[in-house]
Amino acid sequence: MMFYVNMPNFATVKESTAKKDIRALTKDQLRDFFVSEGEKAFRGNQDYEWLWQKSAHHFEDMTNLSLSLRQKLEENFSINHIKVDHQQRSKDGTIKNAVKLHDNFIVESVMIPVQSRTTACVSSQVGCSLDCKFCATAKLKRMRNLNPDEIYDQVVAIDKQSKLYNNRPLSNIVFMGMGEPLMNYNNVLKSIDKITSPEGLNMSPKRITVSTSGVPKMIKKLADDQVKFNLAISLHSARQEVRSQIMPFNEKFTLEALKESLVYWYEKTKKRVTYEYIVWKGINDTQQDIEALIHFCKAIPCKVNIIEYNPIDEDQFVQANDKAVANYMTQLEAHGITATLRHSRGKDIDAACGQLANKS
Repeated sequence: MMFYVNMPNFATVKESTAKKDIRALTKDQLRDFFVSEGEKAFRGNQDYEWLWQKSAHHFEDMTNLSLSLRQKLEENFSINHIKVDHQQRSKDGTIKNAVKLHDNFIVESVMIPVQSRTTACVSSQVGCSLDCKFCATAKLKRMRNLNPDEIYDQVVAIDKQSKLYNNRPLSNIVFMGMGEPLMNYNNVLKSIDKITSPEGLNMSPKRITVSTSGVPKMIKKLADDQVKFNLAISLHSARQEVRSQIMPFNEKFTLEALKESLVYWYEKTKKRVTYEYIVWKGINDTQQDIEALIHFCKAIPCKVNIIEYNPIDEDQFVQANDKAVANYMTQLEAHGITATLRHSRGKDIDAACGQLANKS
């Protein structure tokens, strides 16, 4: 399924004096450019292959195009590729990248190696549109959305790192880095279209998970668009008053509205969701909290990932003790709800969930 918004026609592009990012063009627009230069349309296909399948960052690398054509591309377009500006390696093998964008903004991405697979955790915004109090990224606020190619480039960079350090290609992608993916809906879906396309990276959508804090309207749109990737919800409480304290946007996007959107999602896609859940001391570690989560989980087929809290220098948030976490696990499983305890990786370099904030 394609998710492109309307693009300007090529005449508009060519009339502009500023160089356009060539990866904002469709294949048809590239073909039109070459025809306008007196070349065969298939040259556009070759150029498109260099940009997406081969991830070329420089026109000079496009060696099956003549030198004059490469110069013509250089005159008309730019390739606004990312640059891994700084890299940190954890003792557990995790790598955190400080990714410089073409306008010098920085986002972070993470390579997470686990046994026989490697996962890329990618960012979708510079900063974040939401206000989760336990997340370092939320303190930055949103500065801009990432373009599809900037998301795509993070995946390509981590694939190269996995081959270099782990001797295997990237196997999974999670949109759990900086930003709220559903607040950058079109660009996120366009990036996934390129990642999964045979003309791009040709990865299976089943290996991609988009994690959202819960934007009901956009979850319904995902369902209507019949997306094939997996959906995860950063939940952390199934009690309205508690969730609103730790995730203030929950006053607007209520738990009831979230549940309704997830029922809609399942009716349309028949795909279960994953709930990501941190247990904090004195916040959501009571029997009432467990019962509320169990009730919420009964709405549709789901699984729950209980994840560690990764501190961001906020005294109000402290990881609950092992007994409280065990109570969650035991009671969820007793009610037939799949529950997994996830241990964070990359904590020593602030690369774990909730810690990404451009500290590098």
